[in-house]
Amino acid sequence: MRLGSTFQLGSALLVLLAGCQQCVSADSETLAPPEVSQYNGTLYATCKMRPSTSLADGLPKVYGRVLLKQDYPLGKLNVLLRFNGFPTEGDSQPRAVHIHQYGDLSQGCDSTGGHYNPHGAHHPNHPGDFGNFEPQEGKITAMIESEATLFSALSVIGRAVVVHEKMDDLGRGGDAGSLLHGNAGRRLACCIIGIASPEAWNTHNKLYNRRLWRG
Repeated sequence: MRLGSTFQLGSALLVLLAGCQQCVSADSETLAPPEVSQYNGTLYATCKMRPSTSLADGLPKVYGRVLLKQDYPLGKLNVLLRFNGFPTEGDSQPRAVHIHQYGDLSQGCDSTGGHYNPHGAHHPNHPGDFGNFEPQEGKITAMIESEATLFSALSVIGRAVVVHEKMDDLGRGGDAGSLLHGNAGRRLACCIIGIASPEAWNTHNKLYNRRLWRG
């Protein structure tokens, strides 16, 4: 091959690579909702928890909020849980909270599908496995970091958060259900994650920090 031809081929490849980099950059920008720019590089989301419409008699009616906050593009997802409606006496067992696959409440919480598990991993290695939370005086208030994300093709926006009847066995139950959903029992309450302004996060975060300060 002639030197001139080699030079022309190399130049063409450089142009192609530059164009691909621009494509990747453009694709990345399309995966960031406009609210990221509006709120200084941070995306906020919220989920208003309500009891399942198919809730069995005798189970607690749980209400509350899930607040989510993440810096674009690689920040950790911060999740603030604020629930009430659990028994105040005689039952303080931990309750499992998970992100489920579908934002579909047409059949109560039963239509939200299984755990959100994009990588096909065994439980509790799904990105939406928040863990167990023990109610205090009928309430759960907790701040956690999650492996889930509000960005990219793996975004949990539009999916559901579910509060379960029982404690998650964290995959140690020794049966198929343990590796699938942690044997956490029936679904008490659920909600769909949606993009929000910072107002709800700021309000509930202040309440959470005030509670910590009071001890």
